Amino acid sequence: MTEPAWRPAALGRRLPHLTLRARMNAGVRGFFAGRDYLEVETPALQISPGLEPHLKAFATELEPPDGGPPRRLYLHTSPEFAMKKLLAGGLPRIFQLARVFRNGERAATHHPEFTMLEWYRVGADYRDLMDETEALVRAVCPGPLTWQGRSCDPALPFERLSVAEAFRRHAGIAPLAPDLAAEARRIGVRVAAGDSREDLFFRIFLDRIEPKLGHPAATLLYDYPAEMAALSRLKRDDPRWAERFELYVAGLELANAFGELTDPAEQRRRFTADMDRKQALYGTRYPIDEDFLAALGHGLPDCAGIALGFDRLVMLAAGAARIEDVLWLPVAET
Repeated sequence: MTEPAWRPAALGRRLPHLTLRARMNAGVRGFFAGRDYLEVETPALQISPGLEPHLKAFATELEPPDGGPPRRLYLHTSPEFAMKKLLAGGLPRIFQLARVFRNGERAATHHPEFTMLEWYRVGADYRDLMDETEALVRAVCPGPLTWQGRSCDPALPFERLSVAEAFRRHAGIAPLAPDLAAEARRIGVRVAAGDSREDLFFRIFLDRIEPKLGHPAATLLYDYPAEMAALSRLKRDDPRWAERFELYVAGLELANAFGELTDPAEQRRRFTADMDRKQALYGTRYPIDEDFLAALGHGLPDCAGIALGFDRLVMLAAGAARIEDVLWLPVAET
């Protein structure tokens, strides 16, 4: 039987990591205060938990005080929708250390409840956030970041690598190749019946590319294919690619950033397509937050935003093997 995490011996083993976590938490707040960001807090209970097709949310019911019928709500998988409403309301620079929830996720780098650091900046583009992300990691991390035998020195200049160049360099193929299945077979990556282009993209990526990223210096991987734009806008000079980047450190993904989509009609189209795909894959769909689309219609200014897994960053800074090693108390399994 696993020793409870609150017992003195178990807590004592984690305490150096948890003390580092507290220092890094304070460092994050100091970093954003020095850049004129406002810390915000938005509700975890939402009409729409986030519409990424593969994420599974926790559902609950909100009972009205008058005894009327309960209303289905969800614990958010990200505070993104709520924070963008605040941008539409006129706030120019905001950040949040938010507790977020994803069901069905528990592994060395995943936990059903974890801390997401998100920040948004009006008048910035995704390249501006690359600079800010590099500055943040360097400011709050006290030394080398390590994961599964790989080490990353945050003092080194971050590598900036396009998705197209990463695929060429590490897999010898183009991510926009017309027949990605044939290219995958050519380099020995498994192809299954019914694979979508996205399935093939990520299988090639996980097998051949991700382990090469983020060491000895962190990698900012940018410009994803348009079909993987999520909530990002397409590049104006080449709409085959989206204004999106991810941060990789020691072979592990830590953050996902967008030059934010501001068109409510295009956002509705993407949401509907994502939920159609979720329905086809898992037999379920989540509601669209009409208030979020109304905020976009009111006027979301040009902005960029990023979500960074704070627990993972602490884990790498501490040299810990599992995310639970840097949590004050993990979610109980029994």
